[in-house]
Amino acid sequence: MRLSVDERHEQILRLVRERGSLRVTDLADALGVSAVTARRDVEILAELGRLHRAHGFVTWPDPGAPVRSAWPPDTVLGLLVPAASYYYAEVIRGAKTAAAAAGVRLILGISDYRPEQDSAQIASMLSAGVGGLLLTPTWPDGTPSAAEEEALLGLGVPTVLLERRASPGSGLAELDRVCTDHVHGASVAVRHLAALGRRRIALLAHPGTPTAEFISTGYRVGMASVGLLPPPLPKPTDFADALAALPTAVADGQVDAALVHTDTDALVLLQQLQAHGLRVPQDIALVAYDDETAALADVPLSAVAPPKHALGETAVELLLQRMGEAPEAGPAGAQPPRRHLDLLPALRVRASTASD
Repeated sequence: MRLSVDERHEQILRLVRERGSLRVTDLADALGVSAVTARRDVEILAELGRLHRAHGFVTWPDPGAPVRSAWPPDTVLGLLVPAASYYYAEVIRGAKTAAAAAGVRLILGISDYRPEQDSAQIASMLSAGVGGLLLTPTWPDGTPSAAEEEALLGLGVPTVLLERRASPGSGLAELDRVCTDHVHGASVAVRHLAALGRRRIALLAHPGTPTAEFISTGYRVGMASVGLLPPPLPKPTDFADALAALPTAVADGQVDAALVHTDTDALVLLQQLQAHGLRVPQDIALVAYDDETAALADVPLSAVAPPKHALGETAVELLLQRMGEAPEAGPAGAQPPRRHLDLLPALRVRASTASD
């Protein structure tokens, strides 16, 4: 029988009280839940002061005792992201939570999606004495230039890429990284729409974003997995034209569902559909991608939700693990294997894909 949240919290408190300390992964195994769920539960209990959490472990609190850290008091991590709002606000909160739990300081650099600010912000953080870096470079073309790659490889501190994938076989592919599996997320959305009986599923992915290519790949994979082909729509000149043309395609019976990236664009599309007298989900089922504001629409939108908080947490934990690892015995300079982690997004079903 599945435990409620309150029952799960009581189980966690009982186990930690009995054993004194536990790894979060061991708690997850004991409760039969995912590591992400266990981390979220522990975070809530730690914020309430009922547990102490640090670097993957949870301990029973000692009232009046300071939070102990395995790291020197001057340990600083640097986090570079392109923005502090929308998608990255929750990523930052996750990183902040993990850094606080480990007893280390986190400083933030914002590039504002300007490539020249990547190097400036990184230089500033290095000057502040960071011991490791979490980087989400801008990379307008989706991959770094040779000069950008060379600069990142010469930083001289442990570095983790966050929501960025280097080309396989490149030097940057040797760095640790943690990303959302957007291909999986888009594919899940398509299969959800197909399971509702929708057969003419369109994709509107905002171009020029780092995730657009992966969402497009996931859309194609999802359509192929359910034996469907993209609807034969005219190729628009730009994204705004594609949004504006979709209501007509729905009215003409060419489209009965759509996956839309981003949330903002999905909300604009919803308003355009309603202005044409079309109903959601009766005439068209909609799934947004990002789940930042999708639930706030007058017809709450189903959405693919990347695990943003967990991304920030996992990136900090991965960086701290790399910073704390000594070279393994063996050839001079040998290091533990680098890690590429993909976190799966979740589909949150709401009124915009309600069953007919």
